[in-house]
This record gives sequence, C-alpha cells and structure tokens, in this order.
Amino acid sequence: MPNTTSHSGGQLMCTVRKLAIGALAGAALLGGAAGSALADSPSPSPSASKSDAAPTEAGTAFRTAVAVQQGQKATASGSTGDYLYWVFPADAGQRPTVTAKVTLPDAASRHGASTWRIDVYDGLRRRQPCMYGMQSRSAAQDATAVELSCTLRPTVAWADTWSNDPLPGSYYVRLTAVSLPETDRGLPFKTEVEPTVLDTGGAHAVDGKLATPLGAKSAVEPDGGWASGWWTDRWLWTGAGGLLAALAGVGGYNLTRGRGRPSRVPRGV
Repeated sequence: MPNTTSHSGGQLMCTVRKLAIGALAGAALLGGAAGSALADSPSPSPSASKSDAAPTEAGTAFRTAVAVQQGQKATASGSTGDYLYWVFPADAGQRPTVTAKVTLPDAASRHGASTWRIDVYDGLRRRQPCMYGMQSRSAAQDATAVELSCTLRPTVAWADTWSNDPLPGSYYVRLTAVSLPETDRGLPFKTEVEPTVLDTGGAHAVDGKLATPLGAKSAVEPDGGWASGWWTDRWLWTGAGGLLAALAGVGGYNLTRGRGRPSRVPRGV
C-alpha cells in the first residue's frame, strides 16, 4: 500500500518552504523600500527647497544659538577666541555629523600656531562624544584654513535617565579656538558649519519614545516633523518572523499527526 502520509508530508514541506522563501523575500524587499524611503526623506541636501535661507551669523551662548536646518551650510564671522553657537534638530534613528571650515586670519597678522575645536551638545547640554572625525585640529602660523568634523552616535528614541545616549531633539554646535598666542586674540576669522544626518533604519531602534524631543522649542524641526521612532523597518522583520513561526507550526502538526495509530485497521488484526 503506497505511503500517502510521506508523499503528502513531502508536498506540504515543499509548500511551507516556498511560503517561507516568499515571506523572507517580501520582507527584504519591503525593508529595502522602507529603508530607502527613510533614508531619502529626513536627510535633505543643501539644494533642498527651504523657506528660510541659510544663516549668516552665529550665537555667542547656548541661549542665543542660531538655528540651522539639516543640510544647510551656515556661515559666520567672529573674533578669534570667541565662542560661536548653532543649533540643529536630529530625530530618532538619525546619526548626525557636523563639519566646520575655519578661514584663518591673514598669516602676517598672526604670531604662532592655533588649535580649533568643535563640540556638540544635546538638548540637555550634555557634550556628546564623537564616533569619529577630526574634532580638534592645529593650524600652523602660515595656514590659511582648518577643517573639523564630528560624527555622533545614532540617536535613539528613548533611553534610561542615567545614560548619556543621544536622544531626539536639539543639538548645539560650539566652535572656538582653544589654544593660540595671546596677541592673536580678537583677530577676525570666517567659518562655515554644516550639520547633516544619516538615517540608520531599525538597526538602533528601541522600545519607547520621549513625550517631547529634548529642547525641541529651541530649534527648527526636521524635514517632515518629529517622528520620534514610531516606525522602523524592524516591524517588517518581526511580522515576517511571526509568519514563518506560524507556517512552521502548521507544517509540524500536519507531519506528525499521521504517525499515531492508523485510521483504518485491517480486518483480522
């Protein structure tokens, strides 16, 4: 008598494999599409349409920091030794990078080398460490410019109160010369500062979110408003995993239920 249970079990396993492969492929496609959409929308380039022109000045303290949008290049003039401040927004899932170029005073008026530095603070005014980049750099007396950069850790939607994790909200940039000859203080210089963000998708997603972004009233909002981590591509993979678990359960049940007592017992047994 042919083994119909084995044959049907093989067909069922084949069907389950096909469904599983289809589910994974669909999740991958949706995840890629969602990741592309997330990466494209909140990270405007400098050429993106903005109602406000890029700022041409800077503040001299946290409270007077000048707001700049993501992807805008702010310019300002200052006196060597002064502190210059800007503020920009960063939302959940974004990894901010700040770049700065300082055009130094004329070499003939300087009396030695100088060291320049940028620092980035969150909405609670906690200094955030740089993942990488040249946060501080020295310039020789005959140098014409110095370039700096600081890339922060990815911003998370929520964190414990004791942690120093970067959270959604305002981020302050401070630029100054930290070392220079005393006679060079007050010399005029020019600078360009640009904050940009890179969307990391669901790789750094966490459960929970802030009721209000930190210091959100102090800065412009990201393009499209505050998302605060309500959506990540992690939802797609969670759904795909649930579907695969359900398919595996159904397949396992159908494969094992025929191994008990046969439904029809031959006569004479």
